Amino acid sequence: MGARDLPSEAEEPAPAECAGESGADRPKARDVPDPDERGRAYEAIRAHVSAETWDGSEPGRPADGTDRRSYWDEVPRFLGLWADHEKRWPEGQRPTADRSADPSGSYRSDGGLYLSPERHAEAVAAIGRVREAEPTISADVRRVEQQNRCGGWLEGFEFRLKGDDRFKEKVAEGLATIGPDARSEEILEQVPDAIRYTFCLRSETYTRGYYDIKEQLETLGYEMYESKNSWQAAEYKGINTRWVTPEGQRFEVQFHTSESFHAKQYVTHDAYERIRNTLTSGEERGELEEFQKAVSSWIKVPEAAVGIPDFKKEGF
Repeated sequence: MGARDLPSEAEEPAPAECAGESGADRPKARDVPDPDERGRAYEAIRAHVSAETWDGSEPGRPADGTDRRSYWDEVPRFLGLWADHEKRWPEGQRPTADRSADPSGSYRSDGGLYLSPERHAEAVAAIGRVREAEPTISADVRRVEQQNRCGGWLEGFEFRLKGDDRFKEKVAEGLATIGPDARSEEILEQVPDAIRYTFCLRSETYTRGYYDIKEQLETLGYEMYESKNSWQAAEYKGINTRWVTPEGQRFEVQFHTSESFHAKQYVTHDAYERIRNTLTSGEERGELEEFQKAVSSWIKVPEAAVGIPDFKKEGF
């Protein structure tokens, strides 16, 4: 969609409409795991959900035989489909990057992206500067979690920083697209989701909550320069917004419901990772995209969410 301005203040739902809805429905603040626990947390939750094995019931109809149809009823079937995909496309048979001739101190991702030893050292220093900027932003985002009027809560807070490998891939991608003279620090400054957060909202308060959280972040001095509404997209549901601090550090805030977050994080995550791997074959990529479409088709679209407009500020 083309870029256009956000609606004026008069057109935004009044945040006061959510007043009084936030108390008991908002999850209590949790202890925040270290970002390095991302992999362990993901695998633990995935294993827990996978334990609910598909019972072979008819697609689109819950096992209890009623006519209720929901995303949650379909989760065991989705996991069964993914298990079948992994059997037909086993990870061990996928092509791997050849690092045998790489010099000491260099970096090559599983997808084949490469950094020379000099570029790798530069990237490591740049990653450190991003990590230094994160705590201040995170403290403000947690404050918004506690103070927003619509009961919005943070999910996946432990994933707020990309892993080092993904940062290095971004640098390698930037060198290929921007040019070999680009500095790692400049490249990472342009990465919109080097630091990222996810707010979840109940379906009935989703739209009002989006505007309320947006207003609170702006009050704290952050500027939203882009908002992309994907509630009508086939493979992914939600809204991704991009922000910048007064010092120039960019970060991302996603807006989800419980269903759309669960689908993204615990059902289609591995499919997404394979899709973005440059070594994934075209045939498998097609199956992965169809899988994501199948999952997303069951996610309920919140009331009035499709009316939240796309926006991109000129110059970004």
